[in-house]
Amino acid sequence: MLGHLSFGVTDLDRAITFYDPVMAALGHVRLWQNERGAGYGPPGGNDRLALFLRPGAHPPGEGFHLAFRAESQAAVDAFHKAALAHGGADLGAPGLRPHYSPTYYAAFVTDPEGWKLEAVFQ
Repeated sequence: MLGHLSFGVTDLDRAITFYDPVMAALGHVRLWQNERGAGYGPPGGNDRLALFLRPGAHPPGEGFHLAFRAESQAAVDAFHKAALAHGGADLGAPGLRPHYSPTYYAAFVTDPEGWKLEAVFQ
């Protein structure tokens, strides 16, 4: 359904320091970078997440988050660990979320700029 998503960030270097290992945990890589932004996606593919330097950027309010599909529970765990090790904040440790479905395994974080992120394996 979605082709890609772009976030505005106020500190591109800090964002790249966060997103490089977090995206790697989910099997994605930085595909491009210039002085204005960076893009992440599957190796050899197109970007699915682009970050653009925007001095006045801020995440939207309550109700928004971005959920990344993970290939395994271990990938969800690695996403969460990488996020916390690189400036993210915990919004929900990895685990089953039976109130969503019996097989919904997810973790929730914010990036250093406050964007709400989830990794989910079902």
